[in-house]
Amino acid sequence: MDIVELWTMASASGVVLDAKMRKNIERYCGEIKYWNQKVNLISRQDVDNIFQKHILHSLSILKYVNIPNKSAVLDVGTGGGLPGIPIKIARPDLSMVLIDSIAKKAKITQMLAAHTGLRNLEVLCGRAEEYCREGGKFQGDKGFDLIIARGVAQAKKIVEWTKPALRPNGSYALLKGGDLRKEEDDLKELYPSALIEIKDLEMAGVDFLAEKKKIMLIRL
Repeated sequence: MDIVELWTMASASGVVLDAKMRKNIERYCGEIKYWNQKVNLISRQDVDNIFQKHILHSLSILKYVNIPNKSAVLDVGTGGGLPGIPIKIARPDLSMVLIDSIAKKAKITQMLAAHTGLRNLEVLCGRAEEYCREGGKFQGDKGFDLIIARGVAQAKKIVEWTKPALRPNGSYALLKGGDLRKEEDDLKELYPSALIEIKDLEMAGVDFLAEKKKIMLIRL
């Protein structure tokens, strides 16, 4: 898949990328491929399929979540900036914080984020639970409207770590795979009133269903 195919498939799924966004995504992918030879940011098996396996997968959140303009978003366990950086490129109005506990990854991701030239994009090295315990301060404001993660941990743990930084009426969008019934039951046991939706991930032209990719939407 190349950038034109990515643009076509994203557009067919309601995610519109203008020329500047596409250029930013191409540059980001090129840098990911370069730095992945030094630090394991993504699976080496996925390097040749980065547009499909990582970029389109990350952008799928924008298909399933209606994120209000200028929302504050936290990406937990961002690794090499996924899904946060692709979403920020496609939605430059958002305020985005990316956090990862591995210093090497956070340092490289901070550089990749800076190269986008986008404002209100911050990368932190640390544990999400410690950061969120302080309320998740970002540029003087506290808390987040949306918390996202991609294959980081069980939903229950992510919510436990980050709930102190979730604003009233805030929500979660977690990219996951496989059978999520136990995760849903465990989360319901901890938060009986939580509204949980689990949807099969579908994006035009990509067979995420064969890989059992899903998105878990949570509102406490």
